[in-house]
Amino acid sequence: PGTGGSVVVPYGHVIGNEKWRGSEVAQRLQGKVRLIFEDGLGLVDFHLSNRTCILLISEADLVAGDEFKRRLVRFRNASSLRGIVIVEKTQISDQYYLGVQKLVVLELGMVLLPVANQREASQLIIQLVSFGVREQSRDHGANPFVRKQRAQLMEPAVLQTVQHIPGVGKTKALLLLQHFGSIHRLCNTSIEELEEVVGQTVAQQIHTF
Repeated sequence: PGTGGSVVVPYGHVIGNEKWRGSEVAQRLQGKVRLIFEDGLGLVDFHLSNRTCILLISEADLVAGDEFKRRLVRFRNASSLRGIVIVEKTQISDQYYLGVQKLVVLELGMVLLPVANQREASQLIIQLVSFGVREQSRDHGANPFVRKQRAQLMEPAVLQTVQHIPGVGKTKALLLLQHFGSIHRLCNTSIEELEEVVGQTVAQQIHTF
């Protein structure tokens, strides 16, 4: 209970937690993806597939205290799903961000993606869904032309997210996305592979981040 592990996500759909109905992120997803709301998702905010889900930490969650931390720890301990944490990093919540990053990335070993607002969060979810659909529909293998084509389809939010990494400007962000094709692949690559694209110093910064 509470992990949403038994949820079956139809191909090309997103299942959202009922608590997000009427929110800006839900309104912006409508029409871009097939969004279904369900009660009983517990700790999960959005299911992108049977294996991948989003835990969305809002500005209000960060300011309100440590409840969101307990939710993340409970999810990590109880669920076998691949959880991606999206956090609203704003002027108000910025002071809490380093603590969140330490918990999510270093202690829980999960992927953390910062966004400026719910509009960016929705763009990122749409991008992750489209990657997932394309990954399922055909195997890309190691075709570099396919990877470059996918990189050109990037939403601005994905590019901005990569630019949040220390030492990575717009040019390096584009290079990284062209080479690796997705944020997920970038998060799971080795430091040696990163060095081939951006050099030793920046590769170390990305790997540490």
